[in-house]
Amino acid sequence: MTRKRWVIRERMLLLTIVVGLVSIVGLARYIDSHQPANDRNVDEERLYLSGNTVKRMALGFNGLAADWYWMRSLQYIGRKILNSPERVPLDDVSHLDLKLLAPLLDTATTLDPQFIEPYEYAALVLPGVDEAEAIRIAKKGIAANPSVWRLQQHLGYIYWQKKDFKAAGATYGEGARIPGAPPWMEAMKARMVAEGGSRDTAREIYQRMYQESDDADVKEMARKRLLQIQSFVERDLILRAIGEYYKRAKRCPSSWKDVSDALRERRLRLDASGAPLDPADMPYVLAKEGCDVGLDWRTSVPQK
Repeated sequence: MTRKRWVIRERMLLLTIVVGLVSIVGLARYIDSHQPANDRNVDEERLYLSGNTVKRMALGFNGLAADWYWMRSLQYIGRKILNSPERVPLDDVSHLDLKLLAPLLDTATTLDPQFIEPYEYAALVLPGVDEAEAIRIAKKGIAANPSVWRLQQHLGYIYWQKKDFKAAGATYGEGARIPGAPPWMEAMKARMVAEGGSRDTAREIYQRMYQESDDADVKEMARKRLLQIQSFVERDLILRAIGEYYKRAKRCPSSWKDVSDALRERRLRLDASGAPLDPADMPYVLAKEGCDVGLDWRTSVPQK
């Protein structure tokens, strides 16, 4: 290739990139300019352009437009969480007003059907907002990406959340038949049918989600749910120790020292005062006048 032809090609490539960026900026400004002005009495905005309309306006730069809608969906839910007066776990946002989330994720996946992250996010967050939309978007992703077994994993997670263990098992089974799917997908099919609501099943789901996901928010949610499941197990052991103490002393313990030996026998981790430590290394607290155990308000283990 001559230098002249090389320079022409590079200039054409640069021009294409510039045109694409200008198109996306223009599209974003068009959408923003056609929304109503900010009004404190307006609780929720809505999409003024459908995914297919945006696809036509993107002039072939669908990937960039999909990124824009994806970022907008993250900003949207981020603002809602920040404005909430209480801590909000990413997989339990049912009390937030998130009417726009499903349309944003749907538009991103319409613009770029092979964009996996919005499907994954929809499976994690949407069930608490709009279960039907969560399932629809997950199935949309599977139809557009039949070779991506992880999407079957996410749809199985939605069914598991709604306690439809039969559908969850069937979905994991379908995913297991995809070339390259790991063997544990088939094992999850059997586990769903046998013990879909057990803690062991929940631990397996979140462990696999943590290992397989590339999304930092999804991994963090899964990590915290794993801490919570471990805490449930530990609190069951602590309650047994409290119950045994009550039978002997005819009262509940007044401090952790009263049951520290029993806690050590159960191989629970204790701090210097004899208080058992939760999976986030914060001491558990005695509740209900020593007859129950709870989490310290400062812990990172989810409270619910």
